[in-house]
Amino acid sequence: MVYDAFVLLSFGGPEKPDDVMPFLRNVVRGRGVPDERLAEVYEHYMHFGGVSPINQQCRDLLAALDAEFAAHDVRLPTYWGNRNWLPMLADTVARMRDDGVENALGFATSAYGGYSSCKQYWEDIAAARKHVGPGAPRIAKLRQFHDHPGFVEPHAHAVSEALATLDPGRRATTRLVFTAHSIPVSMANTAGPDGGRYTSQLEETARLVHAMAAMDVGYDLVWQSRSGPPQIPWLEPDINDHLEALAEKGVTDVVVSPIGFVSDHLEVLWDLDNEAKDTAARLGLGYARAATPGVHPKFVAMVRELVQERTDDHQRAALGTLPTWDVCPADCCPSPARRGAP
Repeated sequence: MVYDAFVLLSFGGPEKPDDVMPFLRNVVRGRGVPDERLAEVYEHYMHFGGVSPINQQCRDLLAALDAEFAAHDVRLPTYWGNRNWLPMLADTVARMRDDGVENALGFATSAYGGYSSCKQYWEDIAAARKHVGPGAPRIAKLRQFHDHPGFVEPHAHAVSEALATLDPGRRATTRLVFTAHSIPVSMANTAGPDGGRYTSQLEETARLVHAMAAMDVGYDLVWQSRSGPPQIPWLEPDINDHLEALAEKGVTDVVVSPIGFVSDHLEVLWDLDNEAKDTAARLGLGYARAATPGVHPKFVAMVRELVQERTDDHQRAALGTLPTWDVCPADCCPSPARRGAP
């Protein structure tokens, strides 16, 4: 297959206060989420002036990729389309069609398998192409990259830097806590060829990052950003509950690393830099939050290498043992019942 474009696929976010409620309604469309819950999440966004950082982070990543592609003779024009806010993917696909693009490679800002983190992007692509109609370019999503050196190394560097800010005299009572977005237990335990991939990949990433950082502290994998109704079981423990448990066990300091994410978007800022940080302060825990990859040179190079895997037969780089593939099986990661909240 000859590819003639690259498109960044992301979640999207509001860029001014008037965008927030329309954006949230896009996120929860068809899920029966009450306005009271939207109002609560609305306040999270207003804490940051009604602006999510994710769109600017996508612009920064695209600019870095343009330079990386040029430096390595990857001759693909770059585009960007979102799931929930401008630029919407359907509009981007229409522009690609008008520019004469026929076959594009898509990179999603999520490293892991699972419905929301992988399969839904395939659905986004299909819906955008259907909306555009005849002439819509084909888009092949690049593979999951949870164990790629270009993803693991920036996280490892970040946790080492964060650990260095804590009191070395309390190293014996310091703990590394990895976090990722919680999902319903029913989604995490889906049957089929991809069942349990989300949690398995995160467990592997945590192990790889810890080993690469060569930290002399133990680690845990916990969850953040739960959003569903309380009667539906989600992955636990929540980061805040886990901090409580660690304090009870005599832990004095924590490094919190959001390995479930590629950039410091609003859920990272709100859940970790506000709520979890406040919980740690209340408990008297030393607290350091590790950065996400963002536009780390290794991460930017990783995206280019993923492209070259498909265009130039570049060797597939992987530090783990879990398999990844270019095209997901049709029956993997079934869509969840739409009963949740944002």
